[in-house]
Amino acid sequence: MSPRLSIMKLSLFLGCVLLSILVVASGHTFDSKLDEDWKSWKSQNEKQYTEEEETYRRKIWEDTVRYIEQHNLEYSMGKHTFTVGMNQFGDLVCTICLVCDPSDTSDCGAMTESDVIVTTKEFNERMNRFLPTEADNRAEEFETDEFDEDEESDDDEEGGDNVTSVLVDWRVKGYVTPVKDEGRCGSCWAFSTTGAIEGQLFHATKKLIPLSEQNLVDCSGIYGNNGCAGGSMTNAFEYVMRNEGINTAADYPYTATDGKCNFSNKKRVATIRHYIRVRRSSKHLKEAVRRIGPIAVAIDSSGIRFQLYKDGIYANPNCNNYEPNHEALVVGYGRERRSKYWLVKNSWGTGWGEKGYIKMVKGVKRDCGITRYASYPIV
Repeated sequence: MSPRLSIMKLSLFLGCVLLSILVVASGHTFDSKLDEDWKSWKSQNEKQYTEEEETYRRKIWEDTVRYIEQHNLEYSMGKHTFTVGMNQFGDLVCTICLVCDPSDTSDCGAMTESDVIVTTKEFNERMNRFLPTEADNRAEEFETDEFDEDEESDDDEEGGDNVTSVLVDWRVKGYVTPVKDEGRCGSCWAFSTTGAIEGQLFHATKKLIPLSEQNLVDCSGIYGNNGCAGGSMTNAFEYVMRNEGINTAADYPYTATDGKCNFSNKKRVATIRHYIRVRRSSKHLKEAVRRIGPIAVAIDSSGIRFQLYKDGIYANPNCNNYEPNHEALVVGYGRERRSKYWLVKNSWGTGWGEKGYIKMVKGVKRDCGITRYASYPIV
């Protein structure tokens, strides 16, 4: 383990201990009406805590329950375009900063701004591990001019009320494997990579074969990736290209931990000749998705709203366009009422979002960086 990660984990531990002490010191009591829900949620998500840890996890979870109720009430009033719901991250997100006045101790209790930072950092350290590299920033090497900008009218990007855009969904065409779960390993980059290769492999062979994320986690370090500590899709594409292949998920199963490279030359199933970076614009990403298939992307998934997303079109005016921290896979786009969206496959299991998917608002300035690092392989 690197010294940096050790320090981060120590700071998280100390912060959580402090939070636990503050909760106890404040005389906080839990809502007894939620006892059975808490037990059920722990069982469903296989959560086990020490007695001390359970105190602050329960506090965070109850705050999450209240936040969900408040957000969805506001959704019913037309204040939001998406709903949120309890999922496996209910004990990792801190909501108090969003639902109380910090000056009102009757609402905030012992929670402080530093407590909010603790849980946010914990979630990011676990799940948001996209690490842009120098290769990612040399966009001119990966830009493509193959899209004819005049071939198709892009009126739907203008937001006209009478536009009826055709829905693109590569799932129904056989290009997309079932939703996977990266677990407690920051390997989102590996799932984004395999998803893009799986789609292009299907295009070439008409065979949908789940590929091995563990192969990438264990073996692509020589090209700049750091296993469960993060990586990028372009580094992973580079590995598959230069390694001349990748194994299947069946031959090289996922363990959600860093391991020794066990790639088998005899069992390679897919190779790529090159990879292309899509020019940074909504129009070019749309054309890539429409013509090519599923596209690997990086997005900003920070914040409780993304972590607890349930359904609807996700829009966050505060998300970071320039420093995305998570990788996913755009598998289509569409429109609901007057709102356009990207259809995005995540790697947090089917219990998150719309059975593992999220609809992210399309064609707006604050797009959470989804067009910034989009890329795909040439099989």
